[in-house]
Amino acid sequence: MKILVVGGTRYFGIPMINALLAKGHDVTIATRGNTKVDFDGEVSYVTLDRMDPGSVKNALENRKFDVIIDKIAYGSNDVKALLENVSCDRYIQMSTCSVYQRNHGDITEDEFVTAEYPLEWTGRLKDYPTTKRNAERAALEYMDPSACTFVRYPVVLGENDYTGRFRFYLEHIWNEQPMYVDYPDSAMSFIYEKEAGEFIAYIVDHPISGAVNGCSNGTIRISEIISYAEKKLGKKAVLAENGDPAPYNGVEDILSFSTNKAKEAGYAFSDLDSWIYKLIDYEIAALGQR
Repeated sequence: MKILVVGGTRYFGIPMINALLAKGHDVTIATRGNTKVDFDGEVSYVTLDRMDPGSVKNALENRKFDVIIDKIAYGSNDVKALLENVSCDRYIQMSTCSVYQRNHGDITEDEFVTAEYPLEWTGRLKDYPTTKRNAERAALEYMDPSACTFVRYPVVLGENDYTGRFRFYLEHIWNEQPMYVDYPDSAMSFIYEKEAGEFIAYIVDHPISGAVNGCSNGTIRISEIISYAEKKLGKKAVLAENGDPAPYNGVEDILSFSTNKAKEAGYAFSDLDSWIYKLIDYEIAALGQR
């Protein structure tokens, strides 16, 4: 199939594109042209500025793809600029579990119904959940709902994570810096970067309509991350209310997501325990090399 990927040259976009190439798909990547990656096969590039509708039009006007994978839809105007200028049979948008309005365990996709959300045409708002809800809803102005997939992930973790949020905990323990963790016993879901990319590639060949959650099986408590790191580093975490606010604050009890819809489509996510402690080991080894 002819596939347009908007974004995709870093983090879990790389295993996603490699998985698409391994299946023999014809991949075109739309980026600002700042980054080129050695993928496991040949790709084509188009250069555009996602926030400039004229740039999108010049790059993509009247082109047709079987599938568009939109990894950087950060607002409704982003979606408008894209889908007004290029057509596709199916549209896959990288969304987020942040669209859900209440934290609890085993959240299902129907807890945020895209079609019922009141659309506002906006740019990229500081309120990330709102901007992503708008991005999902905007797609339905151009595509039949059955031809849209909204992939909702929690926090993506991995060796190539550029955000530094997970590393925050390990660095603060290593440097004995105070940090403020509001609910240390809160339990959270995560997804591993390689799987985050490969699942999107999977649904190109195994279509899912509407929203679909993706995350590893199981949860981990923030206190468990801290305790494991303390033992590995031989240092105690300095927890203090006046410390640096920790990245995953705000979850009082449990935050997890049902992946039954993905399972029904034939995809099985890995267990969280199978990779997260290895990731902590990797990050700790990297700390020692700095």
